[in-house]
Amino acid sequence: MAGSIHNFKFSWFDWFCLWYPPGWLILFNRHWQKYHQDPDGWNWLEYGLFLIPLGFYLALLLRWLRLGCRSPRSEVGEFAPNYQQAFRDEVLTPIVKYYFRADLAGLDNLPQTGPLIVAMNHAGMCFPWDFLGLGYLLSQTRGWVVQPLAHVTLFNHPWLIWWLPPGWSKVLGGIPAQADSFEEAIAQQTILLYAPEGLRGPAKGWRKRYKLETFHPSFIRLSDRYHIPILPVVCIGNETLHSWAFNFKSGARRLKLPFLPISLLMIAFVFFPSMGVWAMKTRLQYEVQPVYQPWLQTNSAISEQAVQTSADTEGSAIYQQAQSLRAKLQIKINQLISFMDNLSTN
Repeated sequence: MAGSIHNFKFSWFDWFCLWYPPGWLILFNRHWQKYHQDPDGWNWLEYGLFLIPLGFYLALLLRWLRLGCRSPRSEVGEFAPNYQQAFRDEVLTPIVKYYFRADLAGLDNLPQTGPLIVAMNHAGMCFPWDFLGLGYLLSQTRGWVVQPLAHVTLFNHPWLIWWLPPGWSKVLGGIPAQADSFEEAIAQQTILLYAPEGLRGPAKGWRKRYKLETFHPSFIRLSDRYHIPILPVVCIGNETLHSWAFNFKSGARRLKLPFLPISLLMIAFVFFPSMGVWAMKTRLQYEVQPVYQPWLQTNSAISEQAVQTSADTEGSAIYQQAQSLRAKLQIKINQLISFMDNLSTN
C-alpha cells in the first residue's frame, strides 16, 4: 500500500461528495487512489460527470475509450489490514457514526478476543452497509481485524469492476462466499462476519423485512469442527436501507446479479448509477447476543460421521441447530420491533 496510515484528508469536495448521494462512489475511489497506484481508475473529468443526470454513462464511455476499449486491470488483490484501518477511520467513520447512526448494544456478551463467527441477520437489498457498520463497530470497540464473508458478485462481476477498483473488496478484507474460502478463513482463526441467511436475507425485500430466512447450516458445522464460537448479533434498521423494494428475480437472473431491487428509488439510480454504493438514511442498531458453542450443546449429537452422512439436510442435527438459533434470533427481533413500536405510540 502506497503512503502511510491516515494519509487522506477530507477536502471541501470530499465533504460535498459525502453530502450528495451520487458522490459516495467518488469518495470511495478517491480514497483508494490516495493509497494505491491506479492508472486505470476514474479521473477528475469523469468524476465531475458522475454528479449530473445521466453523466455516469458518458464518464463510463470516456474511461473505456481512454483504456483502449478494455476493462480496468487490477494492480493489487491481497487483504491489506492497514488499508482496511485507513478506510475505516477516514471514510467509514463519518458515514457509520453520523449518517447511519450505528449503535452496538449488549457489550457484556462481547468476548475480549477471537476467533469468532459473527452471525447477523442481513437485509436491505442494497450495498451491504449493515455488515460494514457492524465491522466498524467491532473494530472500534475491540480493535479487531474483522473480515466479512461476501457474495462472489462483489469480487468479480463485470459491472462492479467499473464502479470500484478491481480487487477493492478483497483488499478491504472480503472473503468470497465459497465453501473452500469459508473453511480456510475459519481454520486461520479469523474474526469472520457471516450472514446465515445468505443472499436470501437481502433479497427477501420489504414484505418479509423482519422475517429471518432459513439459516444455512455450514457455519454450525465449521464452528463445531474447529471449536470457533458463534457470536449472534441482531440488527434493526437495515431493512430501511432500501425501503419498499421487492426483488425482480427473473431480471436478476438475466443480468447475473444476486438480486435486482425494484422501487421508486431505482428511478434515481437510472439517472445516477454512481448511487449504487449509497443507501437511505437510517439508524443501524445492533444487539450482541450470548456466545453460542455448538460442541457444548448436549442435544446436538454432532459427529464427523453425522456430518458426512447427513450432508446438512433438513433431518441432520447440524441443520436443526442452525434453525434453532434462527428461531432464537427471530424472537429477539420480534421483541425489539415490538418495543420500538410501543415507544413510537406512547
